[in-house]
Amino acid sequence: MKAFKCVPLLVLFTIVGTASAQVCCPDVACMTCEIGQAYKLVYQTVYDQKQATCYRVEYQKTCEQRQETRYRPVWETEIRESRYTVRRPVIETSYRDECYTVSRPVWETQLRDCSYDRVRYVQETAAREERYTVMRPVWETKMRQECKIARRPVYETAYRTEYCTQMQPVTTCKTVYVDQGCYVPQVVQERGCFKNRLAWQGPSYAADPSNCVVRYQKPGLYWVPNIKTTVQQVWRPNVIAQQIPQTTYVSRTVAKQIPVQVCRYREERVYRQVPYKTCRMVPEVCVRKVPYTTCRRVVERVERKVPVQVCRIVTEQVNRKVPVQTCRMVCEERVQKTPVQVCRMQPYQVTVSVPRCIEKRVPVTYNYLVPRVVCCRIPVDPCGNPIETAVPTTVTANKVPTAPIEEQPVLRPLKPLESETPKQPVPQKDVYAPRVNPSI
Repeated sequence: MKAFKCVPLLVLFTIVGTASAQVCCPDVACMTCEIGQAYKLVYQTVYDQKQATCYRVEYQKTCEQRQETRYRPVWETEIRESRYTVRRPVIETSYRDECYTVSRPVWETQLRDCSYDRVRYVQETAAREERYTVMRPVWETKMRQECKIARRPVYETAYRTEYCTQMQPVTTCKTVYVDQGCYVPQVVQERGCFKNRLAWQGPSYAADPSNCVVRYQKPGLYWVPNIKTTVQQVWRPNVIAQQIPQTTYVSRTVAKQIPVQVCRYREERVYRQVPYKTCRMVPEVCVRKVPYTTCRRVVERVERKVPVQVCRIVTEQVNRKVPVQTCRMVCEERVQKTPVQVCRMQPYQVTVSVPRCIEKRVPVTYNYLVPRVVCCRIPVDPCGNPIETAVPTTVTANKVPTAPIEEQPVLRPLKPLESETPKQPVPQKDVYAPRVNPSI
């Protein structure tokens, strides 16, 4: 809450007068006393200075230590038994008679006639004469002259300039600013939309701001400042400059002289004698013996008796015992032990600092002005002009000096007359006078 500023105010002194006119018949009514002096009535507004005391609310932040009970989870393992029923299969074996018909094979041996005719071929060889004409090749060798152009290589060494780019490492240091700060807790107070709010307060002892006497405060709703205190994590920067070396590669162009083998061909005429062969075909008659083979067929009879196994099916009645398995379900009760994690809340005491605001009322004294109307009389001449005096007189209130007013008449209190009753001006009621509210 803003405190009132006490500004000393001078008493305002206002003189209401009429300009002196060089006329013999003034409009203002004048009154004459017993001595024969004429006076003019003048109403003045005088402000009296008074003091008032109010109270200013101040808040003082304190932190009190408070014991709080908190709970933390403690996990324990316990074994729980769960009973359940299972159905176990029991297999039983029994026998039953089964009669069936089987067909049994009976094998018998019989002789089968498998005689066959064998055909045999007899080969006979003979010779005959055969005449034929053949073309025999006769080769002859001859020479001819050939001329050809030969390209003989001539090798020469020349130098060629090649440009290549080489990367050279260059190490420089770069300044890097690294923020190595951290988070620190900070108490922040936030005000709501309204300055004060109604809140329930328990019974406590508080100091009365008017007389500083500690009195008992009953529980109930009180106007308290609408302040919310929270603890926030605020980043505290810590910028540190570090020199980090970095290596960069700079390209540079280098010229090299490289020897190159250059081959060029020179043409030459070469003459040579080339032998070549010619083939000539000569006919010739030849006689040759050609053998030939003739085949003659001879048929022979082969006797053969083959034993053969013959199968004959015989039907028989057979009795047998067939095992039969019967499944019967038997109920059994079983117990299963299962480890279970159980959470138990364990209390522990923690000392915390709770910020609290203490309200304190400080008395403040300020001055204010109260207006009032004063009726005075001014001596005038027969023409109605005020008579000037050497020493001006001023009206003050509560001993507050004011500057002298030049060419102002002397103000004297007016004696009431029985014959004449002057008209009293109505005092102003709507005059500003601040009120003192002791509850502020």
